[in-house]
Amino acid sequence: MNTLDDLIAKIDPERIPRHVAIIMDGNGRWANLRGRPRSDGHAEGVSAVHRAVEFSSDMGIEYLTLYAFSTENWNRPQHEVDTLMYLIGWAIERELPDLIRNNVKIRLVGDIPRIPADARQRLLNAEKATAHCSGLTLLMCLSYSSRWEITEAARRLAAQAAQGVINPEDISEELISQNLDTVGVPDPDLLIRTGGEERISNFLLWQIAYSELYFTPVLWPDFHKTTYAEAILDFQNRERRFGKTSAQVQNDPDSNF
Repeated sequence: MNTLDDLIAKIDPERIPRHVAIIMDGNGRWANLRGRPRSDGHAEGVSAVHRAVEFSSDMGIEYLTLYAFSTENWNRPQHEVDTLMYLIGWAIERELPDLIRNNVKIRLVGDIPRIPADARQRLLNAEKATAHCSGLTLLMCLSYSSRWEITEAARRLAAQAAQGVINPEDISEELISQNLDTVGVPDPDLLIRTGGEERISNFLLWQIAYSELYFTPVLWPDFHKTTYAEAILDFQNRERRFGKTSAQVQNDPDSNF
């Protein structure tokens, strides 16, 4: 079995994905397998977030996007939603000194006003406190779904068209991207989903058009740096063509990135 050092030694530092997105799945099942309440799984998941942020920063990844709470998650039992909101607020406050020390910038993505006031204020405080940081940008998708995001973008563009600010024929892919919550952030190179499910679950549907997808059976609380390194190695073994032929890619060494 390869150690973390063995795996890191195999990673090409010149081909590190610029942006990694992760669907953090499996907290509840992790707890159920151990006969523990689902809230324990979510608490353990916080440690996995810490490891993922630390590894991303150490590897020189510029952007890490985490699917922390979806729009659909509001439909879960109220006590679980309350626990998740508490944990999110508590965790971001606890991690804030380390995030600042490690030059990590927080960026909130999603319908943030819908988040309960206490958790929302802690999140906004963290975003403000890390605004000066210039290392890894950590995008936290909260009360987020891609269909919600695209719908909001369509509404903004429709309003601009109605006001005569833009013409409908001027709407382009670039203009739509500029009206998404992720404006200014490059599309993910690599999307990782833990927990064994192989679906996207309404996450970054516009942005992952050409992302490499990596599914692992590892439940999120068990997601360690070795699993992350294995995903990066798998990514580096793929040929990213973006609609080109293999011959074109092979003749242009920069075309994979």
